[in-house]
Amino acid sequence: MSSDLSRPAAVREAALSAVPAALADLGTLVRIPSVAFPGFDRAEVERSAAAVKGLLDDLQIFDTVQIKTAIIPETGVEGMPAVLASRAARNGRPTILLYAHHDVQPVGDEALWESAPFEPTVRDGRLYGRGAADDKAGVMAHVGALRALTEALGPDFDLGVNLFIEGEEEAGSASFAQFLSDNAEALRADVIVVADSGNWDAATPALTVSLRGNARFTLTVKTLEHASHSGMFGGAVPDAMMATIRLLATLWDDDGAVAVAGLAERDAETPAYTEDTLRSEAGLPTGVDPIGRGSILSRIWNKPTVTVTGIDAPSVKNASNTLSPEVSVVISSRVAPGQPAREAYAALEAHLRAHAPFGAELTFRDVDCGDSFLVDTSGWAVAQARAALAGGYGVEPVDIGVGGSIPFISDLVREFPAAQILVTGVEDPHARAHSPNESLHLDTFRHALLSQALLLESLDATTI
Repeated sequence: MSSDLSRPAAVREAALSAVPAALADLGTLVRIPSVAFPGFDRAEVERSAAAVKGLLDDLQIFDTVQIKTAIIPETGVEGMPAVLASRAARNGRPTILLYAHHDVQPVGDEALWESAPFEPTVRDGRLYGRGAADDKAGVMAHVGALRALTEALGPDFDLGVNLFIEGEEEAGSASFAQFLSDNAEALRADVIVVADSGNWDAATPALTVSLRGNARFTLTVKTLEHASHSGMFGGAVPDAMMATIRLLATLWDDDGAVAVAGLAERDAETPAYTEDTLRSEAGLPTGVDPIGRGSILSRIWNKPTVTVTGIDAPSVKNASNTLSPEVSVVISSRVAPGQPAREAYAALEAHLRAHAPFGAELTFRDVDCGDSFLVDTSGWAVAQARAALAGGYGVEPVDIGVGGSIPFISDLVREFPAAQILVTGVEDPHARAHSPNESLHLDTFRHALLSQALLLESLDATTI
């Protein structure tokens, strides 16, 4: 560290200098198609884990850096590879656990991408590519901030640092809870930073203080023992498609609000947010009306949703004059903060069974539930995080709710009840995570890396 610079100033200078290398390494990670979903090449996820391990090895600050897996208890199957690095705290300093994930969503329809999804491409101040924002940028924000801290303070700083870079978050984190249990001591920390959320906008940082839970399942509706000719029997025999349409329609009222008894809402104030902003950020065209009631952000942050995300039925190409015997759909519900996800699922199942038309037979399977999260904002680490975000962005941070879910946070709370959990991120509302043309706003990444470096410096100066 230069003798004429204070510690925070030295870290700031080192962080800004670290951005180009961090973006170059991000590009390398984006080129690896690390999709952890069934049916994709596990070797690519392993290659991605090895690349992350190499970045952490190069820091030369950790006591151990390992690629590890856990066995999924329900199936006995090995989970996807994660990277775990640990460095013990010294001289009464706290330990921080930095979380991100190196797996990514599938590409979807590649024809919708303006550039190749696994070829990082810069356009108009944004880096495009699958995982560029969600969440390989989170990985590199951690790595870049640690590079800056080491450059400014030297490798013998006192802060304890653990890193957990997961390899299956997008695929449901099936082995997450077991991984925490297997590696509890190596992960234990006073402060946990989950870098997998977003910001108010490209220039304004945010601390996520609430997340909705989720309840996801596959529903099969059956009305016939076998397919039948629609001309011979149509008009007397209910086909599964008709029953499914009638049944699904009962899930919403005429405003598009969820109409399921037992799904809770959270009563909380929300900031001003206009319909024009919603249209811009969500891609909602003029002429298509928003759904629901109440303030727009209350609908996104504090109320439940029901979305049909997939359907198995005869395709348009294969359509014939046939009464379908059964139809399967995937239903994804976002659960209001404060309501247990299993309770919400029970309400959905009860509603569907009560409204099944024509005596249709319903089958429920592949149930996946994750609880919501509400942050205790009274802790000392929250104050330091807000100060670091303000210092990194030059703008005071906003406390936000997020309509999405990070169910594994409830596992972190259960395993480490004394830890203060900070949910941050590098995304802005135009990042299009999970969608074609996912991208990272480059200035937002620069501010995020700087903010995290400032937080690390602040914690390294804190005695607990």
